[in-house]
Amino acid sequence: MTTKRSNTKDSTRQLTILGLMVGVLLLMAYTPLGYLNIGPLAISFNMIPVAICAITLGPVGGAIAGAVFGLTSFLQCIGVGGVSAMGAILFDINPVLAFLQRFIPRTLDGFLLGYIFSFMRKCTKNNVSISSAVTGFFAAFLNTAFFMSALLLMFGNTEYIKGLVGGKNVIAFICGFVGINAVFEMLASTIVTGAVGFALYKARVITFKK
Repeated sequence: MTTKRSNTKDSTRQLTILGLMVGVLLLMAYTPLGYLNIGPLAISFNMIPVAICAITLGPVGGAIAGAVFGLTSFLQCIGVGGVSAMGAILFDINPVLAFLQRFIPRTLDGFLLGYIFSFMRKCTKNNVSISSAVTGFFAAFLNTAFFMSALLLMFGNTEYIKGLVGGKNVIAFICGFVGINAVFEMLASTIVTGAVGFALYKARVITFKK
């Protein structure tokens, strides 16, 4: 009976955290809090709640939050919750590929972050602050890496992307294209995720199984 009550309590806690983080994610997605649009790209802070879900709920929770982020990102291609200049062009080229290019990288990112946090906890002997910060870094890093990889894989042969690449080396193009945006995202995600993860742990709002 005690075990059953404990499992019910854990399930309720997990659903509450997931609902809260998804709510925060939607708030960020549909307000200026989540995106800072600069030219064709946007500095996004939406990977932070995805990372928090992965930290507290594991790979599945991270994947769900990542999927929500991916969906909101795709909706920007059609002007819902903001406008993505690049997304609108990609949608006109191929709406299905535009959806996959926005959705899959964010879902995969959230899924992997759950394992990254678990791995870091083992490496740091349950140092939640460091583990959360590293998870936050990879949240932004993998988001950029997966997003750009999917972009080149799905749209690399289009005239639009060829025009952006301009004959450059692929690595040079990616570094030049994301530039300071990616660096700022990684820095912000590392600091905020590390601080939030540690604060929630110290406040016993969330607990981690050893």
